[in-house]
Amino acid sequence: MVQRKETKWEIIGWIFTVAVGTLLHFTYEWSGKNTVVAAFSAVNESTWEHMKLLAVPWILWSIAEAVALRNADAPTLAARAVGALVGLAAIPVLYYTYTGVVGDHFLWADIAVFLLAAAAGTLVSRRLLWVGKPDGLLWQIVGTLVLLGIGTLFVWWTYHPPMMPLFRKI
Repeated sequence: MVQRKETKWEIIGWIFTVAVGTLLHFTYEWSGKNTVVAAFSAVNESTWEHMKLLAVPWILWSIAEAVALRNADAPTLAARAVGALVGLAAIPVLYYTYTGVVGDHFLWADIAVFLLAAAAGTLVSRRLLWVGKPDGLLWQIVGTLVLLGIGTLFVWWTYHPPMMPLFRKI
């Protein structure tokens, strides 16, 4: 059954995103602050760089999932793009909400924010795959462009961050 296959890929994708995203928190330091590694790893403790920890593995998994489900007639890239946007929006919303309420941030809560954001994106992506919407070649192209745009912004703003609070160290 195609839906079982899609569900399996989405669950494994959540695990991949969480595991690789966690590793990417440390790879920049481990590399001796290599500028190439910086493009894909968190280079500081800003909210934006923590969002990158979701974006990079999410995009990589989206490519793998699109290849694996290419014959399943599933709107994989469009669903994954929407899921990415939901997950990426969830990080600052959850982080700034909880820190605004309690007045400080805590490591365990920061980790929970990451896990919840990845789960939210995965659930949205899975739901869109389940209902088969948005479908069609145009939506797959739009999904691909959104994922490419997200990846491009994360790389560009690693080296040229805007002067905004989202890009400042916490």
